[in-house]
Amino acid sequence: MQLIPIAYAHNGLPEKFGVPRQSGLSPSLRTSIVFEAPYGSAEALRGLDAYSHLWLIWGFHAVSAENGSRHLTVRPPRLGGNTRVGVFATRSPFRPNPLGLSCVKLEEIRPAGTAFQLIVSGADLMDKTPIYDIKPYLPYADAHPEAQGSFGEENKNRRLKVELPEETAALFSLQERETLAELLSLDPRPAYQHDPDRLYGIRFAGANVRFTVRDGTLSVISVNREEPGPV
Repeated sequence: MQLIPIAYAHNGLPEKFGVPRQSGLSPSLRTSIVFEAPYGSAEALRGLDAYSHLWLIWGFHAVSAENGSRHLTVRPPRLGGNTRVGVFATRSPFRPNPLGLSCVKLEEIRPAGTAFQLIVSGADLMDKTPIYDIKPYLPYADAHPEAQGSFGEENKNRRLKVELPEETAALFSLQERETLAELLSLDPRPAYQHDPDRLYGIRFAGANVRFTVRDGTLSVISVNREEPGPV
C-alpha cells in the first residue's frame, strides 16, 4: 500500500518539543489543513460542515522508517524514560508504521484560492505534518466515557503556572499569546527532567521562546524572533 498525502498541517510549531502530547490538550492552538489538489475541492468536502469534530490520520514525518520499524518496546517519557512497555501500549512515534491518529475540532472551512482549507483546533501536530485521510468523528460510536487509560491518565490535569512578562507578551498577537501560554502550561519538558536552572526553548510562531521551570512555575526568560527562511 502506498500512502499519498492529501494535505499538510501548518501551525507554527516546527519542532516536536512543545507540540501537545495528545490532541485536545491545547484547544486554542489553530492548525490550517492545506490540501493538495484535487482534495480541497468543494466536492471532496461536501457535507463536512455538518460535523463538529474530525479524525486526522497522519504521518510522523520526522521519524525515519528504519528507526521506527525495529522498536517492539519503547520507553514512554511519562514513565520517566526508564520503563519499557510494548509499542502497541503507547502512542510513541517509533512504530512499525509511523502513523498518528488525532481528534480535532473543526473551526472553519475557509476559501483558499479556487479550493478550500480547514481550520481546526486542538491538534497535536508539527508544522508540515502530512495528512493521509480525514474522517468525521461520530459521538455515538467514538466516545467511550467508561474507557480505561492506564499510565496515560496520570497527571492529566496537571498544569504549570506560566509567567509571561508584558513586554514579551506584546511580541505576539492575542491569539498567539493565548496559545503560547497554553502550550507552556502543558510542560513540554521530558518527565524526567527537573533541573530548575536549566534553560529550555520552544519554537513557536517564528520565535524561540526560552524558559525555566521551578516549583510548578514556568518563567519565560527571553524571546528571539527568527529570521524567515528562504521562500
